[in-house]
Amino acid sequence: MTMTKPYVLGVDVGGTNTVFGIVDARGQVVASGSIKTKKHADFDDYVDELHTEVTRLLQANDAEGKIKGIGIGAPNANYYTGEIVNPPNLPWGPVIPLAEKVSKAFDGLPVAVTNDANAAALGEMTYGAARGMKDFIMITLGTGVGSGIVVNGQMVYGHDGNAGELGHLVVKRNNGRVCGCGRTGCLEAYASATGVARTAREFLEIRTEPSMLRSLEIEDITSKDVYDAAVAGDKLAKEIFDYTGKILGEACADMCAFSSPQAIILFGGLAKSGDLLMKPMREAFDNALFPVYKGKIKILISELKESDAAVLGASALGWEAKYQYQANQNLAPVVVPAAAAAENPEK
Repeated sequence: MTMTKPYVLGVDVGGTNTVFGIVDARGQVVASGSIKTKKHADFDDYVDELHTEVTRLLQANDAEGKIKGIGIGAPNANYYTGEIVNPPNLPWGPVIPLAEKVSKAFDGLPVAVTNDANAAALGEMTYGAARGMKDFIMITLGTGVGSGIVVNGQMVYGHDGNAGELGHLVVKRNNGRVCGCGRTGCLEAYASATGVARTAREFLEIRTEPSMLRSLEIEDITSKDVYDAAVAGDKLAKEIFDYTGKILGEACADMCAFSSPQAIILFGGLAKSGDLLMKPMREAFDNALFPVYKGKIKILISELKESDAAVLGASALGWEAKYQYQANQNLAPVVVPAAAAAENPEK
């Protein structure tokens, strides 16, 4: 009997693009493609295009009939319900039945969904820097600050699927910045790429020393501009990273009191800033850490290739979807550590 090589499909739904890929049990992205997320005003039309383009990719790579499950990472996606709820950047309404519609389009294939930060954590545990770890916290530093918390080898979802919003820990109790969530002082308003740009504008307005950043339109400054200036030796830009790293390090030290993780893993564009961010962050982290944790918790940078990371993270959930489906035909969530699922794709 010939064994067919098993694959899963990983899908990352972003505000601009939806990226999808065929992933094998070793975590290799065999092939990938993308569609424009907002091209269709109607969600059913979007799912139709996703199905068409994925089918084309499967046919081109001799993978038709070999997909065992579909994992999807999306903003505000709920693992328990399979729905996207109140997404900030998607056009299809307050509640989007993501898992149900995608499963129907793909002839009943099992589908599991989670938010993008949880997907990144699952990918890191299955294929990246957290391989072999049972307790870690993933922090995604992008336009916002997301997080995925893994305890005893399992993702923490909470009673309603919304656990792990560490980007909305309040780090400034008085006179904090307004966050996109509507509250004030959240970590996301300071330690995201957007937060770095906001810090730059504040520093430029209240400080007087010269800076390369003063040659730019203040409202158009990005975190990349700040990084480029800091690398070029700009003192003010370096201080912006010091400020950001201190806030992030102190917040991460507070997070450790919850689950005593083996590591905190950073992912996203801002995490690539190297020592500019990591040095002040590690120093603040060490200073703020509860004594019993000192010397026990690593701060690591993600090992996943940025181009593949979103698809890999979602695909790790795809192995879990396969196991859910085998365990319970009605697709009720059954939490299976993604790492275990990926190790035993034929089981």
